[in-house]
This record gives sequence, structure tokens and C-alpha cells, in this order.
Amino acid sequence: MSKSDQTTMRQFAIMIGGLVVVAVILIVTALCIYNNEPKETDPTQPARVTERIAPAGAVYAGDTGRAAMQAAAEAATKAAASQVAYGGTTDGKEIYDHLCTSCHTGGIAGAPKLGDKAKWAPRLAEGIDTLVKHAIEGYHGPDGNFMPPKGGNPALTDEQVTNAVHWIVDQAK
Repeated sequence: MSKSDQTTMRQFAIMIGGLVVVAVILIVTALCIYNNEPKETDPTQPARVTERIAPAGAVYAGDTGRAAMQAAAEAATKAAASQVAYGGTTDGKEIYDHLCTSCHTGGIAGAPKLGDKAKWAPRLAEGIDTLVKHAIEGYHGPDGNFMPPKGGNPALTDEQVTNAVHWIVDQAK
């Protein structure tokens, strides 16, 4: 090897050594920063992971399986009822008391007041099916009155809305 080759090799080795030292310094710095950084804690994370990896179904066998299957069915029914407004009740008066009373007691947005026969007469002339349709789908009247779909509560079922309309109409007759 010539003297110039030896000089080039020495300079190349020094450069590689310097790069290794810089890389080690960067790695040590990154580890120090990472170890001193506060960790995010999400208390719901384990529950979300458990829910995400839970099996889609189950196998039930014998009397123990039957009991577990009945318990699962009851839990599913209770969960479904909790997602329907007012526990799934179909009592028109109860639905009125929870939701409809806010507008139909004070006449808000042109809503006819409960029991006001004069205001209800033209609506009743259109027929109960039209009233139910307007209550479910919503309605903008020509005189500026307004009925939001399902009274503004999308969790209501069509049956619940229908029963509430029938109860309100019965009060206006």
C-alpha cells in the first residue's frame, strides 16, 4: 500500500469512528428522553382491548349452558331496551310526559297545546295517519309551525311515536 492509500484509509477509519460515536450519542440521548417522558395512561384501554378481541359467539351445552344462554339473552334484551328511548315503553302518556310536553304545553314552535280542540281540529281533519307520519318524519307547516322528526329524539321507535300521537289526539277529542 502506498503512503497516500494509508492516509486515505486512516481518514476513512477516523470518519467511520466519528460517525459511530455520533450514532451512539444520539441513541443514548433518545433513550434518556424516552425514559424521562411521562407515559400516557388510558384507564379504558384494557377494556377496549378486551372488547375488541372478545369472541363473537359462544357454545352452550347442558343445563349449565342453558342457564348461561338464558342469562346472555336477558342481558341482550336489557341492553337493547336501554338503547330504545324511555326503556322501550309504549305508553303514549309516559312518552308525552318525557318529551312532548316541552312543546305541546307551551305551544313552542307553533305546536298545538294539549287539549286545545280549536288548534287540533284542522289537524285531526287530515287524519291520524297524517299526524303520525308528520310526528315520525317531521313537519314544517305553512304557518311557520315546526315538528322535528320523532319529537327530536331519534331513539324513539315508530311504535312509541304512534302511541304518543294517539294519546295526544285522544286528549283533544
